[in-house]
Amino acid sequence: MNPQTTPASSPSATAFATPWGTLDLTRFPVDPRERLRAWDAADEYLLRHLAGEAAADGAATELAGRRIAVLGDRWGALTTALAPYGPVQISDSHLGRQATRENLARAGAAVDEARLRTTRDTPPERIDVLLVRVPKSLALLEDQLHRLAPALHPGTVVIGTGMVTEIHTSTLQLFEKVLGPTRTSLAVRKARLIFCTPDPALDPGPNPWPHRYALPPDIGPAAGRTVVNHAGTFCAERLDIGTRFFLAHLPTPAPGDRVVDLGCGNGVVGTAAALAGPGAELVFVDESHQAVASAEETFRANLGPDAPAEFRTADALDPAVFALGSVDLVLNNPPFHSHQATTDATAWRMFTGARRALRPGGELWVVGNRHLGYHVKLRKLFGNCQLVAGNPKFVVLRAVKR
Repeated sequence: MNPQTTPASSPSATAFATPWGTLDLTRFPVDPRERLRAWDAADEYLLRHLAGEAAADGAATELAGRRIAVLGDRWGALTTALAPYGPVQISDSHLGRQATRENLARAGAAVDEARLRTTRDTPPERIDVLLVRVPKSLALLEDQLHRLAPALHPGTVVIGTGMVTEIHTSTLQLFEKVLGPTRTSLAVRKARLIFCTPDPALDPGPNPWPHRYALPPDIGPAAGRTVVNHAGTFCAERLDIGTRFFLAHLPTPAPGDRVVDLGCGNGVVGTAAALAGPGAELVFVDESHQAVASAEETFRANLGPDAPAEFRTADALDPAVFALGSVDLVLNNPPFHSHQATTDATAWRMFTGARRALRPGGELWVVGNRHLGYHVKLRKLFGNCQLVAGNPKFVVLRAVKR
C-alpha cells in the first residue's frame, strides 16, 4: 500500500483525508445508502496529532518500528490509516472488524488476521504506542485498560481520543487509576485527545470484571438465576426494564425447537427460554464478543457445562451462518443506537434476517420501546404482527412467517 496515493472512489460520501493520504472508508455492512460516516473528528484529530500537524510542539509521534495497538477503532479508520506501520487492532465489535477488513482491502493493504484481535483474545505482550478510541461503555474501557496495562512500559506513548461528549471526568480518572498521570488537550471541532504517562509502580488493584448478579424473583423461569456480565455488555450491573418485561411474557419452546436469542447480550433471554423449554436447541448471537462470552457463561452457570447450545459472534442472522428456514423461534430485543447515532438500521437487519432464517410457521418475538413503532416494520415484512403484551413504555410483539 502507498498511503500517499490511495484514491477515494466517492469523495463526497466516503473520502477520509488523513496525513498519509485519502482513504475510501465504509461502515459494515456496506450500504451505498448509508449516510453515517466511518470516521469522525476524533479520528481526524488523533491522526493529525500523530503526524505532528496538531501537536503542541509540532513534533510527529515516532511510529516506524514500534509496536502499535489500536483499541476500540469503530470502523477501522485508525487501523487503515496506520496500516503501513502494522498496528494491532483490538475490538469488541464484529461489525467493526468486518469494516476494518473491507477498508484495508479498499486501501490496498494486506489484511493480516493476526493483527485483528478481539477484546477476548490474549493482549499483545508489549505495546510501544497505545491508541484508544474512547468507547461508550466506561466499564469496557476499565476492563481493557486493566488487560493491556501489563504490556505497557515507561516509554509507551498512550493517546486516547473521543468527542467532548464522550470524555468525562470519570474517563480521565480511569486512565489515571489504571495506567498513570493523565491530561487532556484543547477541544478541536468538538473532539479531544487524552495523554497518559504509564506508571509501572502504580497498583490499580484487580480487574473488577466480569460482574455477576442474581435475577429478581418475579420474571418467570429465570427468577433468582445468576447472570454473568463481561464489561461492555448492555446493562452489565442490573437487569434492564425492557428485558424484565420480555422475560415475563416469553413463549415456551417445544422440544427440538431451534431457538435464537438474537442480540443476546448477557444471554438471559435465551437462558430463560432454555429453562422453560427443556429439549430446545438454543443459539446465542451478538455482534459483541464481550456479549457472546457473557451469554455463554450465563447459560453454563444455569444449565451446566454439557447442555447443548451454540454461541456465535455474527451480524444479525447472517446467511453464511443460518440457512434458509433453519430456525423455529427468534427472540429479539434490538438496539436502536450505533455508538452515538440513533438508527433503526440494526433492528431492520435483525427483522429481515429473522424472516429469512425462520421456517414457515416460525415466529419472531420482539420487545421494544412503544414509541419506536416496530409493529409497522413487522407488518410490512411479515404481513402480520400481534401485540402480546404492553405497558406505557414497552411492547412485546409476535410475527409469524407465512
